[in-house]
Amino acid sequence: MKLKAELMDESAVQRALTRISHEIIEKNKGTDNLAFLGIKTRGVPLAKSIVKKIEQIEGVELPFSELDINHYRDDLTEAHTMPEVIESPISFDVTGKDIILVDDVLFTGRTVRAAIEAVFSLGRPSSIQLAILVDRGHRELPFRADFVGKNVPTATTEFISVFLPETDGCTSVKLFSL
Repeated sequence: MKLKAELMDESAVQRALTRISHEIIEKNKGTDNLAFLGIKTRGVPLAKSIVKKIEQIEGVELPFSELDINHYRDDLTEAHTMPEVIESPISFDVTGKDIILVDDVLFTGRTVRAAIEAVFSLGRPSSIQLAILVDRGHRELPFRADFVGKNVPTATTEFISVFLPETDGCTSVKLFSL
């Protein structure tokens, strides 16, 4: 793969997360019923950052957990048609909550579909909202993010990679081509 451009540096990512945090508070008229789920892998540190920013702004502690969607994906091979049932590591009851799903890149929508299915397997939330750092288009399923850090129109032959300290040792968003 060939690097085409750095779309966001560390300060741009932080500004986007701060803006998303304020938009979540505004749209939900506060934080009373909010709970956050970071979609593994890179959605987790992004969600933690948003939760921390909202806690600093509002002075409240918010429920947060990691969401592993691997058993809900629709692209598993035939060998995995009967996924192993595992106990959820979610630290709160999703029933009646306004759930904020957080992920790094929105592309086809298949990850979002799997995440929503995973959430409903845990209970019935009041609502599910989606916060995404980068929306690159090319949806195969009819999902759109409620909160977007940056919209980046891409070709299907291009890839967006989000680099975060927890997984990559640095913070940036880069566009690559084949």
